[in-house]
Amino acid sequence: VRPGRRGVGETHQTAFRVPQRSLGYWTQRLTEKGIAYEALEKRFGESVLPFTDPDGMALALVGVPGAENEPGYSNGDIPAEHAIRGFHGVTLLLDSAEKTAAVLSDVFGFEETGREGSVIRFKAPGDAQGSVVDIYEAKGFLRGTQGAGSVHHIAFRAADDAAQSVMAQRLVDHHGLHPTEQKDRNYFRSIYFREPGGVLFEIATDVPGFAVDEPVAELGRNLKLPAFLESHRKQIEGVLPNLEETAS
Repeated sequence: VRPGRRGVGETHQTAFRVPQRSLGYWTQRLTEKGIAYEALEKRFGESVLPFTDPDGMALALVGVPGAENEPGYSNGDIPAEHAIRGFHGVTLLLDSAEKTAAVLSDVFGFEETGREGSVIRFKAPGDAQGSVVDIYEAKGFLRGTQGAGSVHHIAFRAADDAAQSVMAQRLVDHHGLHPTEQKDRNYFRSIYFREPGGVLFEIATDVPGFAVDEPVAELGRNLKLPAFLESHRKQIEGVLPNLEETAS
């Protein structure tokens, strides 16, 4: 696949949360694995370790005070106390922040919580994980192109169809944006639209959830395919690597 090009109208960086005291462990691990990373930096009072994956995707680990109290899972290699706790947030690289900020606040309920140079931080109400959207305003910067190492879209949650419908109507009435018809993704139902800066946004319902076709205790044990791919199950299983359970 042709590499993507970073630029405006694209996701600039995807960040995951780890305990603050674990950043030293992760710096050492990235060094041992030969993964390119940048110097530790501060953003909005948080310690951030930026790095790039082999496909050129811009990622970061954010040291979050108190994250050590969130569940951590070990694969037998990474100690549970240092494990990634979940999604922290995303940075959008945009020509202008104003109209995108209006969508974040009016449709999704985000609030502006700070500014540092050309970066504006927005957070969803409460202390939920994955509640941060940073807008890096870079007027006149080259537009990005999709490809290997790019992020295709960003998904936001809606509790149910009714909540999603309210959001969709606000997009039309207040912002002149027209989302797609609802797509049934089996575990959730989605609509899509391009926000004013050009990034593809998804609004996905929480319902019916990932336990719709198997018990919660068995999630992740079996390969689940959408109906239109079931006839190709044997071929798909034939090219997938074996995944062995590791006791933790």
